[in-house]
Amino acid sequence: MIYELAKIEDLQTVYDVVQHTIKTIYPKYYPSEVVDFFCEHHSMEAIAKDIENSYVSVLKIDENIVATGSFVDNHIIRVYVLPEYQKKGYGTFILKNIEASISEKYDKAYLDASLPAAVLYENLGFLTIKHERYPVENGVILAYEVMEKELHKPSSKINYDGRKFIPKMNSENG
Repeated sequence: MIYELAKIEDLQTVYDVVQHTIKTIYPKYYPSEVVDFFCEHHSMEAIAKDIENSYVSVLKIDENIVATGSFVDNHIIRVYVLPEYQKKGYGTFILKNIEASISEKYDKAYLDASLPAAVLYENLGFLTIKHERYPVENGVILAYEVMEKELHKPSSKINYDGRKFIPKMNSENG
């Protein structure tokens, strides 16, 4: 398994992963107008721009791209796992990597959660801060959750303030 930044040569495959996942999963939760909205929102042009800005990473298994994750600043904008690879921990793996990157600069991560993904995000510690409604075609309303998660910066810097610490027991000599 390899998780790396997407290259422009990956554009078609990333687009295919996103579109196939939307068209397979979202109709179980949303009417066709909302599915169409998501397909247009994650267009080839939008994904190309994000790849060019180094916002997109891909998860490869046996050299095949099976999932993708994207974020800008502290906003997670796109996490998609091919349906046949879901429920294997790959989405969680991508989110943990994104969170680690975001935590280098920010204390919180945000995302707009579709109905199919909201439970995953909740299980990973994201909290709903707002319920949103967005009108799409034919009077249909897209409902989604705005979620946030407090991030903890990993600390490898220990400040001993110039003091030395000596163990009470010398375990090296028994």
